[in-house]
Amino acid sequence: MPDDQPMTSHVSLRVPTNLVEAFDRIAAALERPRSWVMLRALRQYLDKGEGREIEEDTESLAELDRGEVVSSEKLHRRLREIIAKS
Repeated sequence: MPDDQPMTSHVSLRVPTNLVEAFDRIAAALERPRSWVMLRALRQYLDKGEGREIEEDTESLAELDRGEVVSSEKLHRRLREIIAKS
């Protein structure tokens, strides 16, 4: 496989008909395959949507579990620095 082609996996899932129809309308308007539109939606979910928030929250909890915390004094000092710059 060429270096510029990402590895892919085949995934099957049941999707409500109205969602498939919406993806089909968008795909037709853009003259793109339905899979292209669905991949864009999934990427947006992971990059900017709820999926991203869940990943960030999970990492934050893992940091707390590892004892990686910031003291309240450091936090207040940093907040004062930010406020002073505004």
